[in-house]
Amino acid sequence: MSFDASVPARQHALDLLALPDPREKAMRTRALFDALDALSMAPAAQLEPTGPLPGRPPLPRLVPAKSVPTRSPFTLDGRAALLHAVTHIEFNAINLALDAVWRFPGMPPEYYRDWLRVASEEALHFTLLREHLVTLGFDYGAFDAHDGLWSMTQRTAHDLTARMALVPRTLEARGLDAAPPMQAKLRQAGDLRAVEILDVILRDEVGHVAIGNRWYRWLCTRDGHEPLSYYAELARRYEAPKLRPPFNTGARLAAGFTAAEIAELS
Repeated sequence: MSFDASVPARQHALDLLALPDPREKAMRTRALFDALDALSMAPAAQLEPTGPLPGRPPLPRLVPAKSVPTRSPFTLDGRAALLHAVTHIEFNAINLALDAVWRFPGMPPEYYRDWLRVASEEALHFTLLREHLVTLGFDYGAFDAHDGLWSMTQRTAHDLTARMALVPRTLEARGLDAAPPMQAKLRQAGDLRAVEILDVILRDEVGHVAIGNRWYRWLCTRDGHEPLSYYAELARRYEAPKLRPPFNTGARLAAGFTAAEIAELS
């Protein structure tokens, strides 16, 4: 799959964000990262979308988080619903990584490359989960979903430091905590393929959260903020959810959280 080399990678990211078809978006996002060496970034360009963002399929139906039922992973429907919820998170994660690329000009080229890598890996996660759902007799869109991850992306649309603080290193970091208990349940339910996929996701998500940590601290240094106290201020300002234990301390340390930040969680 080729991309017009006269069009900057950031513009391609915006175009992909607007795509409504999840499979096409995932496939083309992975191809964009593979083609990156042939494309410019145009880091100073102010880009403008030509339509509503992000592009979404007609399904799943988006409902309030409290309206999404909790189901037992020990029934086929319940296990599919659980995996569908993770699939939806990964679809949203593609969108938020692409959004981080096009929306914020003036960052170093490494920032854009980092987030295009994240988008590509999230696209792989979505694809693996969706393909597994199909083997269970379901597809993406079969269950209702909520929009919490994208809602925070919208709230931080004009504040890159808040975006780095509250999306990758807060909402996505919750996945580091949630993965091991979820894997234990799926292993008990006999779905070893799902456990394997979550191994891939957990490994990659450590890197994604580390990218969020790295750029959050870079921005704090640039703008003269103390990272720990400024995080608390941003969490209050943008009404970030309170994080509750258990915490995956090993994964969080590997993702670049400091001991002081982990102590603050407790």
